[in-house]
Amino acid sequence: MKKDDQDITLLESNINSNKDLKKNNFKTTNINILLNRVRLDKKRTFKKRIVFLLGLFFLLFVAVFFYLS
Repeated sequence: MKKDDQDITLLESNINSNKDLKKNNFKTTNINILLNRVRLDKKRTFKKRIVFLLGLFFLLFVAVFFYLS
């Protein structure tokens, strides 16, 4: 014959261990990685803007050159 008290304590211990596992599964991120990614994104957008402006000036120069000659 089973003891009812024993079943309850086993169930409670399983519930408590599950709660502990949930508490320990926090995801963490490294702030330095995120900051480096932001810096790299800023550099990329700056380079894209420079290339775009150089291309625009070149097209403007070519258009003026052909218009004047």
